[in-house]
Amino acid sequence: MRIGVMFDTEQPFEAVVAQVASLRDAGFETAWSSQIFGYDALTAIAALGREVSGIGFGTAVVPTYPRHPVMLAGQALTVQEVTGGRLTLGVGLSHKMVIEQVFGCSFDQPARHMREYLSVLIPLLQGEQVSFAGETVSASTFGPLQIEAAAPPVLVAALGSVMLTIAGHLAAGTVTWMTGPSTLESHIIPSITAAAVDAGRPAPRIGVGLPVCVTNDPVAARSLAAEVFSIYGHLPSYRAMLDREGAGGPADVALVGTTTEVQSQVRRLAELGVTDFLAAPFGPGDQVAASLAALAEMIGI
Repeated sequence: MRIGVMFDTEQPFEAVVAQVASLRDAGFETAWSSQIFGYDALTAIAALGREVSGIGFGTAVVPTYPRHPVMLAGQALTVQEVTGGRLTLGVGLSHKMVIEQVFGCSFDQPARHMREYLSVLIPLLQGEQVSFAGETVSASTFGPLQIEAAAPPVLVAALGSVMLTIAGHLAAGTVTWMTGPSTLESHIIPSITAAAVDAGRPAPRIGVGLPVCVTNDPVAARSLAAEVFSIYGHLPSYRAMLDREGAGGPADVALVGTTTEVQSQVRRLAELGVTDFLAAPFGPGDQVAASLAALAEMIGI
């Protein structure tokens, strides 16, 4: 299992560079960026890739609705070229309230939208010309994109059965957030694996993002997690996974405890078949440092 860390996109960019360099120096294999309301993830990764060698990068995730797949394909291939092929491209639908209220786009037919979006995006990434007319996405290019770069693997943020099937049929895997181990074992991993087998594709990558806090005061840490990550307990897609897990809220799926306890929880993820762990350390500075140290000890498991 590759162990990576979500880097902080809400700080001066020089601090981001220093953070990613420190992750590389600690041996972490990947550094991941969200795409919310901070830095543009792919632009940041392109700049980071020129500053920091020896570490892979990923997006978790770029929302599809605001970016036409031809545009995103060109941007992703540019980042591949700039970083020497170190990008994993995570894409997702985002959420109805964000897409409709912030971007003013319709969130109708989200599963069809993702299927059609990938039908344009992935061939373009693979150096093909595309002519596609769908109900939600259309594109007709004059030829392949003129960027000499290898296609980055595409992971789709998928939680429901239909989205997991789409990801298994068309993409390299999935990347989840706020989804606990029991749900990964009983739902996420078997669903996308069965879809990949059905499509004759390789075993999918399973990326899992979760908050992490090494602490001697787990009650305080979970209380903080409940506050910091509260929004995810109200978004319908995450709420459904928390309910499936039997979790009251995000605090209940955070990896919290002593070094030994957190490492045991991470090890369980590897045993379930998770291929990429995206840690989101939280808490006071000393606890974040302890979390990173505990995870660094596990690199290569």
